[in-house]
Amino acid sequence: MTVKALYDYEFPSADRAENFGDDQLVYVHWDGNPLFSSAACFRAPKTIPFGEFVAGIVVPWAGSDPDFDASAITGWRLFDEPLQVADDKSLADLGVGHKAMLHFSA
Repeated sequence: MTVKALYDYEFPSADRAENFGDDQLVYVHWDGNPLFSSAACFRAPKTIPFGEFVAGIVVPWAGSDPDFDASAITGWRLFDEPLQVADDKSLADLGVGHKAMLHFSA
């Protein structure tokens, strides 16, 4: 449904990249999990190593599912492209930018 404003709408988005400094928003989606039917959004430093991102952010979130097994995480994708992850590479090094969508299976 199209909405027509009755005036010029000139309010910048509150979640634009420049508002987050050295951090960024990253969406994470656990494919096929009925408990998490949509992606979760996390604020994370651009320089955080991927292994630390998973251990400190993804695992605590996904761990609220009693069937979660962190050692079973596979198939990382950035949007719809396969992502070759390395625990020591930062999110920025892996090409994960502001408001990017990461998917995984477990």
